[in-house]
Amino acid sequence: MFVRALSLRDFRSWDALGLELRPGCTVFVGPNGHGKTNVLEALGYLSTLSSHRVSSDAPLIRSGTGQAFAGATVVNTGRELTVDLELNEGKSNRARINQSPTRRPREILGILQTVLFAPEDLSLVRGDPGDRRRYLDELLTSRIPRMAAVRADYDRVLRQRSALLKTAGGALRRTSRGGGRPSEDGASALATLEVWDGHLAAHGAQLLAGRLDLVHDLAPHLAESYQSLAPESRPASIRYRSSLGSSLPPEFTEPARVPEAGDIAFLEERFLHELSVMRSKEIERGVCLVGPHRDDLELQLGDTPAKGFASHGESWSFALSLRLAGFALLRSDGSDPVLMLDDVFAELDRRRRRALAKVALDAEQVLITAAVPEDVPEELDAVRFGVEAHDTDRGRISRIVEETEDRRDG
Repeated sequence: MFVRALSLRDFRSWDALGLELRPGCTVFVGPNGHGKTNVLEALGYLSTLSSHRVSSDAPLIRSGTGQAFAGATVVNTGRELTVDLELNEGKSNRARINQSPTRRPREILGILQTVLFAPEDLSLVRGDPGDRRRYLDELLTSRIPRMAAVRADYDRVLRQRSALLKTAGGALRRTSRGGGRPSEDGASALATLEVWDGHLAAHGAQLLAGRLDLVHDLAPHLAESYQSLAPESRPASIRYRSSLGSSLPPEFTEPARVPEAGDIAFLEERFLHELSVMRSKEIERGVCLVGPHRDDLELQLGDTPAKGFASHGESWSFALSLRLAGFALLRSDGSDPVLMLDDVFAELDRRRRRALAKVALDAEQVLITAAVPEDVPEELDAVRFGVEAHDTDRGRISRIVEETEDRRDG
């Protein structure tokens, strides 16, 4: 898989960009803050419908415009598709495939697969569980695009059920103070909570089963990637930690366990059981305490958790290994994703640079950003584009400058 063409309009610092790309390695060189990362961010957004830098769409739309556009022509096993996405301030985003509008933007998922490694990825090891859940869900959706709808349904039900818990909890607290019966709103919330329990369990079991399958398939790639980056270190491993707690047998989350056809039905039944056990605590606190939104991916070095115990170098190796494992997993499914490396070679020592360059040399297409050409390993024979920005009355505007000479000729 490779991106043949990229178009941007009013995306971040780009008022307009039309760029022809080719398989192999392409490097965008320029000072920090001049728009290099915005190119990769746009492609990542077309791949996952999310940014690796911000949690909302608003920063992606150039100030004063109200709308941004990103489009890419993707070639995969000889088939060419063009995906376009409009990001609209205050309104729903719109997407097209080969100029035909889609009902929902998520219908473009799966056309472009990308794996992006960026300095922000250190949070996969040192950050909150939400960072690791997002890593799993984006990789899961890349493999199985329909899981985007499952995630959306789960999030919708979670919001509704959380609102009911707050209503029920507030009503019960007022009742206990007044010594009377629950209010009409409180009684209604309690009565309908069981219905939403069923919806939450149904969607949550599908999402949980998908994550468990993913961790099972990802684990050997992770161990291999980490060993290649840090052969002198302790072995790396991953394990899924579920909020279902004692409702889920410990061996169920072991990566070595082979997923079975009845997993979803089993998980749904366990989900409902745990919700019933936690009902009073949830109502008291007004939050949903059970479900994939409370889970985590445990990262281990030997018998020690990576978070809080890994050195800086080990943390970098683990974060990079998670991305390389995702790349290897998607490749094993039948098609190379586009590998994108955002200003990371400068952060890596010589061994990690060589290991990453080895993967890059074997990928169908690699897009790299670097502040200076010397940050890119010499073995990567690359097309190079300069990127620079100018401050104008419309804000900072990025431009592609004249292509630099290939290092072989310099």
